[in-house]
Amino acid sequence: MYTSKDIAIVILNWNGKNLLEQFLPSVLKFSEDASVYVIDNKSADGSSAFIKSKFEAIKVIELDDNYGYAKGYNLGLAHINHPIVCLLNNDVAVTQNWLVPILDSYNATDAAIIQPKLLDFKAKEYFEYAGAAGGFIDKLGYPYCRGRIFNSIEKDNRQYNDTFPIFWASGACLFIKKDIIEELNGFDEQFFAHMEEIDLCWRAFNYGYSTLYIGQSNIYHLGGATLNHNNPKKTYLNFRNSLYTLVKNAHGNLSVLVFSRLLLDGIAGLRFIMQFKWLHFVAILKAHFSFYKAIPRLLKQRKSLIQRKGYYKRTSIVWSYFVRNNQVY
Repeated sequence: MYTSKDIAIVILNWNGKNLLEQFLPSVLKFSEDASVYVIDNKSADGSSAFIKSKFEAIKVIELDDNYGYAKGYNLGLAHINHPIVCLLNNDVAVTQNWLVPILDSYNATDAAIIQPKLLDFKAKEYFEYAGAAGGFIDKLGYPYCRGRIFNSIEKDNRQYNDTFPIFWASGACLFIKKDIIEELNGFDEQFFAHMEEIDLCWRAFNYGYSTLYIGQSNIYHLGGATLNHNNPKKTYLNFRNSLYTLVKNAHGNLSVLVFSRLLLDGIAGLRFIMQFKWLHFVAILKAHFSFYKAIPRLLKQRKSLIQRKGYYKRTSIVWSYFVRNNQVY
C-alpha cells in the first residue's frame, strides 16, 4: 500500500529562482509527507542558495552543467530511492489533496505512469497546452491531447474529470514508479529537451506498461517558462525529437511512416512560410538535417527495442484537424 511518504516530488531547475519562489510554496503546502527535491542544472541565478536559505525541507541536487531535461533528470534521479517519483516543472502550482487520487490509483491499478489534470495557470478555466487531459499520438507520431489538439485548447467544463487510459503523460507533471523508469533506462539523453516524455511513455507502452490520466487531481501550469510556443528552438526540438521517437518506437513499415511524416513536415514548413514565420521554417529544415544525420544511430536503437502494435487511435490527427475541422478529442 503506497502512501505519500513513498513519493518523491522532483523538480528540475535551470535559472528559475523567481519561479521557485512563486511555485514552491504550494508544492510544500499541499504535498504533506512527500519528499521534495530540486535538481539544479548549474543555474547562474543563485537558485540553489535561495532554496537552501528559504526552504530547508527541500533537498537540492546540484549538477555541474546544464544537461537539459533528459540527462538532468537521469543524473538527479540516480540519487533518489523513493518507490514513486513525480517529475514536476518548476512553474507548476499544485492544489489541496492533489496526491490523494494519484495514490488511490496506484493502489488500485497496475499503472506505471500517471498524469493529473493540467490547467492553465494564467487562464484557470482552460486546459494547459503541455498535457491537458492526457496525451495520444497518431500513426505518424504527431502528438495531441484530450483538451488540446494543436493550438485549439478546450475550456474545462469537467468533461475530463475521469480516470482514463492515455498514451503519454506530460513532462510538466509525470508520476512514474522508480523501478520502471530504471528498467526503461530513463530518458533518452540525445533529446536534450522536448518530446522525451513521449518517447519514455512509448517505450513503456511497448514493454507492456500502462499510463493513466487522473482527472480528480488538479494542477496549474504556467507553461513556456523555458521556451515558449513561438520560439524557433522549440520548433526545432519538437520536430527533430518527434522523428527520433517515431523511428525508435513505431510498429509497422518504417520507410512508409517516415516518408509520410517528412511530407507532412514539409507542408508544415510551407505553412510557416505563408505565415512569414521564416525562422520556424528554418528550424524545421535544421530538424530534418539533424534527423538524417542521426538515422544510423536511431536504427541501431530500434533494433535493441521492442515495437508493439496498437499505439495509435487516429491514423492522422493532421487530416482530422486541418481537413475535417475536428478540433476536440
